[in-house]
Amino acid sequence: MGREWFSAAELAALALPGMPNTRQGVALAAETLGWTVAEAEGRTWRPRQGRGGGLEFHVSALPLAARAKLAMGEAAPAAPSREDALAAMSDEEAWAWYERQPEHKKTEAKRRLRVLLAVEQFVAHGTPRTPAITMVAAEGKLSRQTIYNWAALVAAIPRAHWLPRLAPRHAGRREERAECHPAAWEWLKGVWLRPQAPDFEDSWRQLVRVAAAQGWALPSKRTLHRRLMALPLTSRVYHRASPEAVKRMLPAQQRDRSVFHALQAVNLDDHKVDVFVRWPDGKVGRPHLEAVQDIYSGMILAWRIDRSENTQAIRLAIGDVVEEFGIPEHFWFDNTRAAANKAITGGQPNRFRFKVREEDPAGLIELLGATVHFATPYHGQAKPIERAFREVAGTWAKDMRFAGAYTGNSPMAKPADYGSHAVPLAQFIEVIAERVTEHNARPGRTSAVCAGRSFAATFAESYAAAAARGLIKKAAPAQRHMFLLAAETLKIRQEQPALHFHGNRYFADFMLEMPGARVVARFDADALHAPIQVYDLAGRHLGEAECLEAVGFNDVAAAREYARKTKAKFRAIRDVAEMDAGMKLAQAAALLERIERAAPPPETKVVRAVFPTAGANALKAAPAELPDDLPEATRQNVTAINLFFGDRQRATK
Repeated sequence: MGREWFSAAELAALALPGMPNTRQGVALAAETLGWTVAEAEGRTWRPRQGRGGGLEFHVSALPLAARAKLAMGEAAPAAPSREDALAAMSDEEAWAWYERQPEHKKTEAKRRLRVLLAVEQFVAHGTPRTPAITMVAAEGKLSRQTIYNWAALVAAIPRAHWLPRLAPRHAGRREERAECHPAAWEWLKGVWLRPQAPDFEDSWRQLVRVAAAQGWALPSKRTLHRRLMALPLTSRVYHRASPEAVKRMLPAQQRDRSVFHALQAVNLDDHKVDVFVRWPDGKVGRPHLEAVQDIYSGMILAWRIDRSENTQAIRLAIGDVVEEFGIPEHFWFDNTRAAANKAITGGQPNRFRFKVREEDPAGLIELLGATVHFATPYHGQAKPIERAFREVAGTWAKDMRFAGAYTGNSPMAKPADYGSHAVPLAQFIEVIAERVTEHNARPGRTSAVCAGRSFAATFAESYAAAAARGLIKKAAPAQRHMFLLAAETLKIRQEQPALHFHGNRYFADFMLEMPGARVVARFDADALHAPIQVYDLAGRHLGEAECLEAVGFNDVAAAREYARKTKAKFRAIRDVAEMDAGMKLAQAAALLERIERAAPPPETKVVRAVFPTAGANALKAAPAELPDDLPEATRQNVTAINLFFGDRQRATK
């Protein structure tokens, strides 16, 4: 037998007869058998040298059977204990391990540290170590061997790194893993981890049937359920819910809106309102709300109502913003066909719908000189207006004036009075306008830029400051016309030139010069009584035409006002016409008469006829001396010619 000294962990690993097979058991046996008394130091025990410290016991203190087995070399090779593995850690690794432990282990480590520091304090004041350990053990109701064991854990370790070494190192109770056929486990995971999220009981019953047919070994139902629950939560959510559900579990990016000023960046989106509306043509349907929100303040700047999400509604909503406030620098859109099309975002290189060609016409945003950003649909972090639409769905659609017209936010959430009423379009627009105003003016907003103020107040303050610094870009009149959609090619009436469109008449002075001409009208479909813009077929802007509204037959005041305007217009036309009339007719005639008197009489021109030779010779003779042998027909012709020229000669004289 070569070795004489063994640690408690090494003796436990050797599994010697008559000795415990755990480190704690060996330490307890050494204390019970008196191996560790102070007087026996050097004979039955000694401090362990090397990293980790502790105590070592001499082979002579072991029972006879244990010594015999060691002498015969039949002992099992010592395996490294958990304590030895932890003792071999560096200080950084020990502290990292300590941070991963539960709080009750950290509390116990602090208690052990206080005990060892108390012993060290007695020793520092001259008390021998063994009496010091005895006193501290009695005070703390501990055994001396326990303190020796704790001291062994930190032997040769700097005092600053004692705490992680003193933490309890047991791993808890470990159960034997019940046998489960690998194919059965994979089958259960494949069936249970799917989007339909089946019940575990049903999956278990099916697994039992399959396992019986395949001869698979199965643990208990409870064991398999516990193993499924031990799978990472993110994996369970990914398979049984959706990948998007996992994305929602991830922390959202905190976006700082203060990097913008008012109107610098806006986001636009569509929301289908959960209310039945009756349109002017009698049809009933759920309207779409197109809204534009200022990203800095959260204020809704403009909105439009239409039957569907379409390019016209988006264009008009953007036009309202530009008309009232100015041109934003950045637009955030959904990548939908209504927004990401050539009319709105044509020319933008990051547009994801339709093919971008160099010959494509520039879209509305491109013509405004703004930048388009496409966001993820239904993603509140990407477009803050999604949060505003939650209020639309949660409170606006449930307005008391919409009672009976509210549809619920899903087919399974229909109210009891579903479909009993449809709100007239005019009333719906009136309520939405009221709600938007209240939404913008409500104080107590908690965003960093609002700080308790309302959206409207926050926007107004930043907008005024930006305008004072010259950061607000206003649109020219010609740019505003780009927000109006071309309607139909219309024809100016021949008599009383005007455009007749959707029951309205539109007139401008330039139409008086174009009766019967075909033109193109651009207009706001939601404001047909507003002026329209008129272009020729080549695309040149001709001017603005006002709507001539019909008035009551007995409306005297309106008749007088119309007569006054008509007279004023007629006088203006008369003045222009008189300036264009030119010289008076009498003056023009007098000038012509003077020219005729001063001019010489026109020269008389004689036309001579050409006859055959006989006739020509006859003409050389005097009229009265015609030859007798002249044919009768020739004679008659010559006589008629002479008479004709004779009459002309007399008339000239």
